[in-house]
Amino acid sequence: MNILELSEQEICRRNSLDQLRAMGINPYPAAEFPVNAYSTEIKENFDDNADAPREVCIAGRMMSRRIMGKASFAELLDSRGRIQVYITRDDICPGEDKELYNSVFKKLLDLGDFIGVKGFVFRTQTGEISVHAKELTVLAKSIKPLPIVKEKDGVTYDSFDDPELRYRQRYVDLIVNPDVKDTFLKRATVVKTLRTALDEAGYTEVETPILQPIPGGASARPFITHHNSLDVDLYLRIATELYLKRLIVGGFEGVYEIGKNFRNEGMDKSHNPEFTCMELYVQYKDYNWMMAFTEQILERICIAVNGKPESVVDGQTISFKAPFRRLPILEAIKEKTGYDLDGKSEDEIREICKKLELEIDETMGKGKLIDEIFGEFCEGTFIQPTFITDYPIEMSPLTKKHRTNPNLTERFELMVNGKELANAYSELNDPIDQEERFQDQLRLSEKGDDEAMFIDQDFLRALQYGMPPTSGIGIGIDRLVMLMTGQTQIQEVLFFPQMRPEKKAPRDAAAKYVACGVAESLVPVLQKAGYNLVSDLKDVNPQKVQQQLGEIIKKYKLDIEKPSVQDIANWQID
Repeated sequence: MNILELSEQEICRRNSLDQLRAMGINPYPAAEFPVNAYSTEIKENFDDNADAPREVCIAGRMMSRRIMGKASFAELLDSRGRIQVYITRDDICPGEDKELYNSVFKKLLDLGDFIGVKGFVFRTQTGEISVHAKELTVLAKSIKPLPIVKEKDGVTYDSFDDPELRYRQRYVDLIVNPDVKDTFLKRATVVKTLRTALDEAGYTEVETPILQPIPGGASARPFITHHNSLDVDLYLRIATELYLKRLIVGGFEGVYEIGKNFRNEGMDKSHNPEFTCMELYVQYKDYNWMMAFTEQILERICIAVNGKPESVVDGQTISFKAPFRRLPILEAIKEKTGYDLDGKSEDEIREICKKLELEIDETMGKGKLIDEIFGEFCEGTFIQPTFITDYPIEMSPLTKKHRTNPNLTERFELMVNGKELANAYSELNDPIDQEERFQDQLRLSEKGDDEAMFIDQDFLRALQYGMPPTSGIGIGIDRLVMLMTGQTQIQEVLFFPQMRPEKKAPRDAAAKYVACGVAESLVPVLQKAGYNLVSDLKDVNPQKVQQQLGEIIKKYKLDIEKPSVQDIANWQID
């Protein structure tokens, strides 16, 4: 790495790294360090009346240090929390050589370094449970300083809270913002509880292809890639549905998958192009059974995460206590807009959209138009869990027709806090009806709808062998975690959300400077001084530039001759 790209602290840390190695200390040792205790567990199990102090071996990142002559205090951050360590010179250096304390601990270690400590647990005079170090080991040197977050009287200073930095550098976010790690531990609890509930019900967890020849199972724009060996285009899956149904055809009672889906669509606080979904399919069930099953699972998850069936999101308490409200979608639209869409044609609904001042276009079929109305006037109003049911057939190409109204389907979407959390059907298992629905989707695609479904001929062939009555559901795991942890942005529950490329200041190539008479060795120095483009040097004061270059050359101890004022004045900057 070019030294000019380093900060002063980074240079100091690299120098300390070199000094440690010169002393014969490996700053990145390979041997196992036998950790046998953790910060939170040490504090929970401490006994003031124990016959003898407890011997422990701990390790972690040094987050603070107070040096007081021959004795010091440090705070270690391990995988579970923080604990204070008391270190004295003569305890960790029992012999004549005191360099481990005087040089290594006091001078060459920095905040953020990993150290290992062997010692015993005690309570200090101020009452803090701590570890008295008898041995100290360097485990990993940090050569980039952490942001220093300070807290006093309950007020946090210099917090690392810029979302752009937090999401790009999640590793730093996790170190300095402990609440962030708690969110992801709760995410793990959500997934574990969901998986346990499905396993206990007797259903089988499976895996299906991510690279698919046809992106089926949902209406969404896919990502496209190319397989060189087969010389075919493939798609990142937008849903797992059609492959899971093939397994129901094959004889499984119930199958589920928790995995990644990919949709080439926009990003906002509730959408990420890569997201996690759970899909479940169970034979001989319908959407009424699935509603009851979903209520039970979500209540169980909420209790596992929060200790009660309620969660607070953006100041509002959301109750996952079963049962949830059930409301047909056309009734919801009539309730919110005053328009009854039941029995209306596509042209009639298009006119209603215009009266409601919705932005629509000619590529939208009847289903898309109804979806636009619901999304604009209804969806955001359902805060408490609500099953929106009985969707028009045009909105649900994979769903069985309603048993009492052939214009509707046996489908529900679960709305919570104004967003869709789950989508479920009494699955369509009539192969002839399914093929006709796919043909309708093809016609929409020909009209220009790039989210319309492809025709999956192999799936149709599977249905022709016979699929039993089946109910299926998809639950968005990321949104579920948001609800259970009180987060309002999806980026807060994804370790590494999709981000736009980092913006970097444009820089001219060295050849462009050289063409103006600048020595090539000076180009990095000029750019360090802020002259990233040759045009930045136009009409500058040569004396000022010389002073800036001289300061950088001196600070970084560069073996470069400082140009004279006249040399700089002679540069041909147009």
